[in-house]
Amino acid sequence: MKTDIRQLYNKMLGFAVFSGLLQRPLFARFLDFCAAERGTAAQLRAYGDFVHEIYAGGGNLTECVCRFLFEDENIYVKSIAADRGVCPHVLRAAEEELDALSLFSTLSPADLAAEMGHPPYQAGFAVGKGDLRAAYEKRVADIGRHGYGIFATSPMFSLGETGEILPIRSPDRSTLDRFVGYAEERARVIANTIAFLDGRSATNALLYGDAGTGKSSTVKAIVNEFFDRGLRLIEMRKDQLFLLPHVMGEIADNPLKFIIFIDDLSFNKNDDTFSMLKAMLEGSASARAKNAVIYATSNRRHIVKESFSDREGDDLHRNDTVQETLSLSERFGLTVLFAKPEKRLYLAIVHELAARAGIKKDAASLDTEAEAFALRRGYRSARCAEQFIESLL
Repeated sequence: MKTDIRQLYNKMLGFAVFSGLLQRPLFARFLDFCAAERGTAAQLRAYGDFVHEIYAGGGNLTECVCRFLFEDENIYVKSIAADRGVCPHVLRAAEEELDALSLFSTLSPADLAAEMGHPPYQAGFAVGKGDLRAAYEKRVADIGRHGYGIFATSPMFSLGETGEILPIRSPDRSTLDRFVGYAEERARVIANTIAFLDGRSATNALLYGDAGTGKSSTVKAIVNEFFDRGLRLIEMRKDQLFLLPHVMGEIADNPLKFIIFIDDLSFNKNDDTFSMLKAMLEGSASARAKNAVIYATSNRRHIVKESFSDREGDDLHRNDTVQETLSLSERFGLTVLFAKPEKRLYLAIVHELAARAGIKKDAASLDTEAEAFALRRGYRSARCAEQFIESLL
């Protein structure tokens, strides 16, 4: 059945629930096309701009509309996510607008050519089939796994300078199956994360130990592994910790689960953010969200950098100083040591990575060269093993 583009145009102009979609270039260019005088150069130009946006989204109009719809943050999906019920008027409007979007998503080049009064133009595009309304309702019914808005498609986020949560354009794609060694250490973090996702008792975690042992990669691989279960990561720098209550407030009503990730955490003796993070880990009402845990990595167990002069004074003073440096790390319910690998583990990692890379070299030569490579860098680590294999490639 031929779609009445003029009627569709009027419906879309009156969008109330999904009005945010109309700000996206794909939808705006379609509205420009409809608003232009029929058969004019202006309408033809608007058609070209519209098709350009389809091409930018992969070349399939239906898939573009579906993706933008799933990412849209609106009153309907937020009400469902917060489990507070949907206003009947909002529900009715959402259903009617979804029907209009379904029609829009299946417009063909021939439909638009007919509207212009021209034969089909050479700039074509693909369309799909399917009930967009049914697909959307199915997705929001499982909103705890899929999320909405910016969290619908990206696994990892960072903070802008003013605290806005932004998707990381090129997130770490590490997967759990790529690691060699540290299986026991990684299993403890995975178990805590699964408990968190299952709604069971989970805790904040500190992964500490030598550089290059895979602490940060472990956290990011876990997020990639459980993305489809509704897990996301928000990375914060140490100097952004004062924004943590704001971030917790932003995600508190979100149905997804979040790891607040602080990489390479350490403090100087008089760092202002030291006491702040302590209070947050203790769970002050302003800082905690039930759908978030804090995961941090550090090269040192005690996190606070300490000098011998810090321990000078009487016994009471020394004891207070030691307890203060320990107090922050003790507020992480889970602490996992990623120690520098011994020679046997280091070489095991080298051999596994060499096999995966298809490197043909006898074991003795590989061991000798790997040890020499580590000696030149002054340490053994999983990262060092990866760099050695890359040098062979």
